[in-house]
Amino acid sequence: MSNLSKKRYTITSALPYANGPLHIGHLAGAYIPGDIFVRYLRLNDKDVVYVCGSDEHGAAITIRAKKEGITPQQIIDKYNTQIKESFEEFGIAFDIYHRTSEPIHHALSQEFFTNLYDKGEFVEKFSEQYYDEDFHQFLADRYIVGTCPNCKSEGAYGDQCEKCGTSLSPTDLINPISTLSGKTPVLRKTKHWYLPLDKYQPWLEKWLIEGKKDVLKSNVFGQCQSWLKSGLQPRSMTRDLDWGVDVPLQEAAGKKLYVWLDAPIGYISATKQWAIDHGKNWEDYWKKQANPEDDSCLIHFIGKDNIVFHCIIFPAILHAHGEYILPDNVPANEFLNLEGDKLSTSRNHAVWLHEYLEEFPGRQDELRYVLTSILPETSDSEFTWKDFQARVNNELVAIFGNFVNRVMVLSHKYFDGKVVSGSPLNEVDQNVFAELAKFPDAITGSIQQYRFREALAQFMNVARLGNKYLADEEPWKVIKTDEERVKTVLNVATQIVANLAVLAQPFLPKTATKLFEMLDFPSTNWANAGKADLIADGHQLSEVQLLFEKITDEQVEFQLNKLAQAKIANAAANVKTEPAKANIAFEDFTKLDIRVGTILEAEKVAKTKKLLKIKIDTGIDQRTVVSGIAEFFSPEEIIGKQVSILVNLEPRDIKGITSQGMILMAEDADGRLDFVNPTSAIKPVVPFDKELYLNKKGNLSFPFLFKIILLSAFY
Repeated sequence: MSNLSKKRYTITSALPYANGPLHIGHLAGAYIPGDIFVRYLRLNDKDVVYVCGSDEHGAAITIRAKKEGITPQQIIDKYNTQIKESFEEFGIAFDIYHRTSEPIHHALSQEFFTNLYDKGEFVEKFSEQYYDEDFHQFLADRYIVGTCPNCKSEGAYGDQCEKCGTSLSPTDLINPISTLSGKTPVLRKTKHWYLPLDKYQPWLEKWLIEGKKDVLKSNVFGQCQSWLKSGLQPRSMTRDLDWGVDVPLQEAAGKKLYVWLDAPIGYISATKQWAIDHGKNWEDYWKKQANPEDDSCLIHFIGKDNIVFHCIIFPAILHAHGEYILPDNVPANEFLNLEGDKLSTSRNHAVWLHEYLEEFPGRQDELRYVLTSILPETSDSEFTWKDFQARVNNELVAIFGNFVNRVMVLSHKYFDGKVVSGSPLNEVDQNVFAELAKFPDAITGSIQQYRFREALAQFMNVARLGNKYLADEEPWKVIKTDEERVKTVLNVATQIVANLAVLAQPFLPKTATKLFEMLDFPSTNWANAGKADLIADGHQLSEVQLLFEKITDEQVEFQLNKLAQAKIANAAANVKTEPAKANIAFEDFTKLDIRVGTILEAEKVAKTKKLLKIKIDTGIDQRTVVSGIAEFFSPEEIIGKQVSILVNLEPRDIKGITSQGMILMAEDADGRLDFVNPTSAIKPVVPFDKELYLNKKGNLSFPFLFKIILLSAFY
């Protein structure tokens, strides 16, 4: 549980790589949880700084630059702008969104390296690292892909397998391939500076395993424990790269700091810049104080793939430096999947934040609500557009929005929008207020334990309480006989709306703003939540606003079609075509007698899955061919179809049937077969005569080309 007795709080969310846009997996992993927590802290009048920024170094940037044919600087400028604007429009309340390419960050990162170097903390050694001989350069971890030694999946990177989350070294990969040349790299010697994580293992075990056992989430603690049980090894803190922070040593010319050394230092450099901009002392938020009770509370919000860096490597660096505080907690989330598959930037299987903001303008809170309700807090979860629609329509619209709308509309209809007292509170009213008073503490407990799904569910129960109260009291009926009672009912209901406004602030900030506007009531802090007298007697309400609108079937279908089209486009872009076979002589080609024939009869070959026995009229005879196409065509549907057939293939016995020829078939990227046949009916043709196909220049000419596969005898 968080220690909310601290004087100040330093909250970070993972620095996104500035090599592509944000998607909903990023939001669910590191940004919505961090934003909820920070907003809650601010509502409790805590001194908090919330920092983030673009991670603008490392191989991921240079890889994207090579793909787009531009410089790394152009890449980081492009995506930093896009990411920052998306965060701002979505409503993530960072105090600063910084950049690791800024001079202040380079200087601080080099200071960290120099501090550890001067203390003799690094181990200098030569090691063999992968080198691309075609491109004449050592390969950064992300320039090497291969088979993961842990889960055996293809396409694992040299630093991490994105499928199972295992942290790797390039030499761990099975069958490594350079992403630059597509060839197997070679190992060459190079000198680097290593952080001796094995040296810090005893300290890490005491600080992390003993000290954080009852603090960290189970998924985080489990991964840390597994790492430490496996035994830590020294890790290189420098790289042979041409993009990043220079290693501040003369003998290291041309080398850069390892991105996972400089990236988390980005949290500190961002805080330093924020402090300069706002007249603060950045050291209050990062450095140890004379009285440990005055230390800032440091919390990192990240995804599961960053656990080892934030729980082991970065704390080891901070510990080795000696002047900095260590994280109190790292409430990492697991992965969010999409429509039955893993989110993938490379396959474009994602819901991109900037596209959502364009296609659903003004509906940030709908996405915040749905993602919060399915956060992958201790295990992977899944986003689907149908579920998004159902949660918005059946919960936000039908429960929350419906309750607020009824209260506001009835108040304007019966009492000109004034909140007025009526008859004294009865037992039902008192019980409702008693229930209402319990919710702030329940929500607080869940937030402080980073159980944001649970906290959101409790918040929605406040709206359910209000709906049930209105449904039970039926003011639209009672108004006919007891106006004073209706005044009381709507007063109670309005107090619930006001509490919803207060409690919505961490979860649905834009919705909370709308509620305060409708109530014509200033936003207030968390301490006032649960009170029965937030709105004074005689208070005038403002005009009614619609909080939420339904998500239509058409909107859902549009999004599903986008994903389907992206899948098709990705498949097409990644089709691996078979290389052309060796050239043959023209005379060899003229030996082939390919004709158009008509299928007369067809039947399955007994005790086989793939074979059809087919009778074909070739124009010169009627013959039997055995073809392995039964998985794609039924006998009935091919009768009467004209097909291309190689008629001068030597007969072959297949399953006791003499096959006299081979049908020509085309195969697509998914392995689906189709006939190579004419687009209109063709009369029987004479054997191939090359003179008929020579153009005026003496070159062989055909109206079209196609790839064929021969299936009859080979299946």
